[in-house]
Amino acid sequence: MARNEQPLLSNGRPSSENSDERTIEEEDALLTGKHKPQSDRKHGWAFWREVGIFVWALVATAAVIIIAAMYQHQSSRPQGPENWKGSKPGGKRNLIFMVSDGMGPASLSLTRSFRQFESGLPPNDVLVLDRHLIGSSRTRSTSSLITDSAAGATAFSCGHKSYNGAISILPDRSPCGTVMEAAKKAGYMTGLVVTTRITDATPACFAAHVNRRSEEDLIAQQLVGDHPLGHVVDLMLGGGRCRFLPQSLDDSCRADEIDVVKMAKNNGYSYVDDRAGFDGLDGGSAVKLPLLGLFAKTDIPYEVDRRQVEDVYPSLDEMAQTALNALSMATRDSEQGFFLMIEGSRIDHAGHANDPLAQVHEVLAYDKAFASVLDFLANDNTPGILVGTSDHETGGLATARQLHKTYPEYLWYPDKLVNGTHSAENLAYQLRDYLQKPVSMDKEGLRLFIRHELIEKGLGVSDATDAEVDSLVDHSDPWPSSYIFADIISRRAQSGWATHGHSAVDVNIYASHPKDAHQLIGNHENTEVGNFLRDYLDVDLKAITKELISKSASFSPLSHDGSTKSWTGKPMAADKELDKLDHYQGDFKRSLDCGHKH
Repeated sequence: MARNEQPLLSNGRPSSENSDERTIEEEDALLTGKHKPQSDRKHGWAFWREVGIFVWALVATAAVIIIAAMYQHQSSRPQGPENWKGSKPGGKRNLIFMVSDGMGPASLSLTRSFRQFESGLPPNDVLVLDRHLIGSSRTRSTSSLITDSAAGATAFSCGHKSYNGAISILPDRSPCGTVMEAAKKAGYMTGLVVTTRITDATPACFAAHVNRRSEEDLIAQQLVGDHPLGHVVDLMLGGGRCRFLPQSLDDSCRADEIDVVKMAKNNGYSYVDDRAGFDGLDGGSAVKLPLLGLFAKTDIPYEVDRRQVEDVYPSLDEMAQTALNALSMATRDSEQGFFLMIEGSRIDHAGHANDPLAQVHEVLAYDKAFASVLDFLANDNTPGILVGTSDHETGGLATARQLHKTYPEYLWYPDKLVNGTHSAENLAYQLRDYLQKPVSMDKEGLRLFIRHELIEKGLGVSDATDAEVDSLVDHSDPWPSSYIFADIISRRAQSGWATHGHSAVDVNIYASHPKDAHQLIGNHENTEVGNFLRDYLDVDLKAITKELISKSASFSPLSHDGSTKSWTGKPMAADKELDKLDHYQGDFKRSLDCGHKH
């Protein structure tokens, strides 16, 4: 064999630390014809190390696959009930539904930036709501592309579209059973918390049925049990006391002598009507259900005004926490949980007023209550979820405003709202009260009062023009003057408004966690929100509607004179189409008034 040639049997063989030993053994076997027994062969440490690594990797990979599969399975389950059977949940559960009446996406932009300026926060600081956004909702009703709160809330409570003004009544003029009525029938405890009148459209749609939302006297009666199904709300906290008192009392706004507070007490309700009474509830631990709490004659003041009279009115957050604790305690030993609707009602009113100062404080108050609900869910022993949305947007709010005919600069000043202390509504009533004083005041004195006491101290505006002041001197009626105050601050903040009514803008959907309400991720009709509430509570709206219609055939509400009347109020005109969209009829063809259909 040549010196530089490799042995034939070793040619092309990979080298290793044992290669020479293996080569000699193999050549001996060929020359002698004797093979060394397999058991005598020895493997080095490196061989067994490779075997060990391979086995370890195999086991680790299998473990990772198993853990990933378990995590995916767990993640696909909502946090609320213990399990879902198809589209229906199982186990005891609670549902909190929050409605930010009139709040559109621009409301969040305005409030977020305001808060950053007010508190010196960085640009990436966001609201609690921002961290829980999962989708959006389309809001049209059957009679208009722009819904009102009645049709909007009917979509939530019944899962059906209806006409503007309908309180859980369908376009065919029949009542639709609500998710709250069905929940009560199924054994849940129920509650309503609002900052407007408890008889207003949104709360009414969950426990009352009238053809026209203006029938608030009748709504009040139905809420406390003068209803074909009896009482369906266990806890009510909000405003609107005047609809529950007989006409002869000073604080009443009823058109008859029916004492609805007395009716409520006769039906077993406990009743509180002031701050002391609310404080006596001890955060919910001293609540005796059913409970009716009415803390204002009409609406509870805007948050920007209420916080200066906290000894008179509870906040949305305080009422929400009280309701949560009371309902949780009441259902502690029951098979079913509770269903609670909480509304940030006066975001809508601030939009109607085009008042950015009132709006930001209303949204912040709602955001605070939202956070409290999340905290409750995190600490409560019963599984539960939070879902929130708006019935519509109000005001056509824009985070920009063109003040002149020339091409605008790209500017927006939410920081101009920081120094304001009162809503435009509050300032308008201060002006009215001032003008009603017995001591007459000349116009120059009135101008000084308006400029210094109302505009500078109330709005935080120090550069009001003479024309703006004079416009208030000449308009002492509360509504026109409130619009002027709101416009003064809106111009400084360069915040725009398209209307004093509602708009057709899609509104946001929120949830405690995306997996809690995965059916609502993305863009949906508002009726899909109602369907989700029904499915989560696993209640039968068809059955409760059938029972409602059956029992209403022989039901007549209490009347002050003993007369018989329709339990759903004055009927809609037979020839009025309630399921067709309105259409263009030309500008200014309809009467204009100062009425507000919130």
